Amino acid sequence: MLSPSTHDHFAFDHFTCDHDGERLSCVSGSAGGGPTATAVLLHGAGVGNKERLLPLLEEFVARGCRGLALDFSGHGESSGALGELSLKRRFEQAVAVIDASVPADAPLILVGFSMSGQTVADLAGHYGERAAALGLCAPAVYGAAAWPVPFGDGAGLFSELIRTPDSWRRSPALDVLRAYAGRAVLAVPGTDTVIPADVTEAVAEALATRARFTRLELPGAEHMLGLWFRDHPEDRRRFVDALLGGPDDQGRKTTGSSASVAE
Repeated sequence: MLSPSTHDHFAFDHFTCDHDGERLSCVSGSAGGGPTATAVLLHGAGVGNKERLLPLLEEFVARGCRGLALDFSGHGESSGALGELSLKRRFEQAVAVIDASVPADAPLILVGFSMSGQTVADLAGHYGERAAALGLCAPAVYGAAAWPVPFGDGAGLFSELIRTPDSWRRSPALDVLRAYAGRAVLAVPGTDTVIPADVTEAVAEALATRARFTRLELPGAEHMLGLWFRDHPEDRRRFVDALLGGPDDQGRKTTGSSASVAE
């Protein structure tokens, strides 16, 4: 089911994808032309949704990529209850939408915010060499025991597992990121009261192992980087530049509203 709508200067197609008893609300766009990479944008937990990511989606499409975003079940315009969602179901829903709407040989640019840092790692492990670039925005990673557990109401087993001290250090996501050899960008807000600094540094160290890695510092931003990129077009462009740039960007660290690069 497709319906066109216009966001700023670009027309997106809104559609739904049925998976595992849920109807997932999705949006896609393309500048036309031949085969190209598809940027897949994945929102965070809580009140996260695809709508706040549309300006970033438009930025990718303006550079010649295909763009795709979805509401996970229990979020935005998708069906389902948030308490029934899990990290496992998030992964499976993203796979279902990608496989249904992206050509099977198309490279993927996987971008995840907060909780979707884990989902990006899960997808990178699943799609292997098709994952041409990873964008991790204030990302979270979780221990394996939490992966299949429904989120519940915030006071159940999932919350207990993720609040176990240092449980994230054994996250399979970190193993995937250590092995990843494509382009990777880690966007780090100046103030993050959600993701512990130790998690951010562990992700950075994992990506620095093999990836062509850029760390993008956003000193004025807080945790919700989807909203930050929505409202700060210069930083939005810098993020996309870093993900789509050439191989000479390896090891970059950029800081501030204007790009200040330290090799």
